Amino acid sequence: MSDPSAGTPADTAPAGTLSVAGLDLKPALEAVLMVVDEPATEEHLAKILERPRRKIADALRELADEYTAQGRGFELRFVAGGWRFYTRPEYAAAVERLVLDGQTARLTQAALETLAVVAYRQPVSRSRVSAVRGVNCDGVMRTLLQRGLVEEAGTEPETGAILYRTTNYFLERMGLRGLDELPELAPFLPEAAEIEAETQEGVPSFDPDAPDDEPGQPRGTRDTDDEDDQTEL
Repeated sequence: MSDPSAGTPADTAPAGTLSVAGLDLKPALEAVLMVVDEPATEEHLAKILERPRRKIADALRELADEYTAQGRGFELRFVAGGWRFYTRPEYAAAVERLVLDGQTARLTQAALETLAVVAYRQPVSRSRVSAVRGVNCDGVMRTLLQRGLVEEAGTEPETGAILYRTTNYFLERMGLRGLDELPELAPFLPEAAEIEAETQEGVPSFDPDAPDDEPGQPRGTRDTDDEDDQTEL
């Protein structure tokens, strides 16, 4: 009796399609991975190529090791639960010259800061993100939602506010297997003495629930991120 943990042959291909069971596994994997637009899971690849998942997993890892040993300009990575080809970091400059020539494809500083807050504090509401950044983030959050980098994650029980979290597409773009691979924040935080000095300076706080220009509210806390995001593509 076969061992279930070893994986079983995937379902047969739908009627009217060509069988791929006789194809060499590694070249077949390369052909499929060349056209995927998001990381492909081992289960999905096993179904497509009609092979046991264990054989798919072993072949993928062998391919990844071969590309590294050969010093290829690309690599095969396991990211966000699946496998996909990526440009090696040392050749990123060449790719950026092609992709970004004459374009503004990067996120603004405001969007990057907001995305970082969501990544480290998720699930988190817009008002909490605004409180952390000290500026209203509604416009930037809309941009991040449109780009598929963040998504809704239910509501906050106490207030009913919508909560947000990062997406698998965020992990893919960052080259992370999961959120546990986010870098530690401690090395980037100011020293305690610096925080205390800034506190003593009386920096005005930001109330995310207060309307703009409310009497007594410090000026300069209005949303300026919308104007920044108009330059994004």
